[in-house]
Parts: sequence; C-alpha cells; structure tokens
Amino acid sequence: MEQPLVYRLWQAPFAARKLAPVLSRHDLGKVGRVLDVACGPGTNASQFAAADYVGIDVNDRYIMTAQSRYHGRFITADAIKWSAETVEEFDFILVNSFLHHLDDDSVRVLLRSLRSRLAPQGRFHILELVLPDSLGVARTLARLDRGHYARLLEEWRRLLSEELRIEWFEPYQLTAFRIPCWHMVYAVGSARA
Repeated sequence: MEQPLVYRLWQAPFAARKLAPVLSRHDLGKVGRVLDVACGPGTNASQFAAADYVGIDVNDRYIMTAQSRYHGRFITADAIKWSAETVEEFDFILVNSFLHHLDDDSVRVLLRSLRSRLAPQGRFHILELVLPDSLGVARTLARLDRGHYARLLEEWRRLLSEELRIEWFEPYQLTAFRIPCWHMVYAVGSARA
C-alpha cells in the first residue's frame, strides 16, 4: 500500500462510496478552506476542486503523486507533529480512514492539535473504519487492515466525544455484491470549548 498506484487501485472501488455520507449532507462546492489529513495520493482532492485545499500525508510518494494530478497544496508531514509556518484555519477538516492507524492517546493528541486549525464555524468530518461486533467478512477485513486500531462503533463515539462536540454520528457500510465488506462511521464535530 505504500506505492501510490497500488493504494489507488485498492481504494478505487470504495473511494466514492466512502464519501457518500459527506456528499449527501454537504455541497462541497461551497466549502472554503479544506485540510485533508492523511490525504494519500490525493484520493479526495478532486471533490474539493473549488476549495482552497491543503492535503498532508507522511508518505512523500503519495504527496508527489497528488501534486502531479490535482490542484491545491500538498505537504509531506506527520499529521500529529505538523506545524506550518503560519497557523492556518480551515472550515472543513477531513480525516478519512486514518485514525484506525493510531492508538487512543495518539488520536487525542492529533485531534487536539487539529482543533487549533479549525476556523470558529469550522467542522471536523471524520470517516473511520468500524470493527463489527459479529463475525463475518467485514470483521475479517477490518482485522486484516494495516491499521491495528479499528474500534467498535461505541468506542469511536466515546473517543471522538472526548475531543469534539459530536453533531452527527452515522454508521454505514461499504458493500461488494451486497456483502458488507467494511463497516464505517461518519462523524461531524466542532471543537470543544
């Protein structure tokens, strides 16, 4: 998955469907400033063509691929340690399938750090892999994922609520041939005071 082409091929069948809950609730053409955390090779960049878009990812090959394919600014950086020369504020911070690669403490540190970049009326938009509580294809795929911290749905709610004021929390599934392959959650939140 470290190679941009392999990653894009793996994500291709699910990338658009993964964003479906976001697209059903928001007109992305009206989003002003976007920070796409762990943006990969620009998987979501085309959805924000009208926005002032910044994507960050630790994988330099992903960033080079994204820069060659999409508009916006792409930065190689560890999202937890990222510090820009100027503190920029974003009204839309997207964290798409990244948090399940982090332990609880790292999730807390990341969200606290990103809160300082959230504009006063801005929102976090988090799409994350859920570990199903019952056996099946989706649970097996979650266990095989490179991220070792897929969590049960209520564990996600608890962890995200520690750092964010949750305004929307929607579980959904990604299927192939009507078989649930991935259980996901879409959470929208603002910064806690």
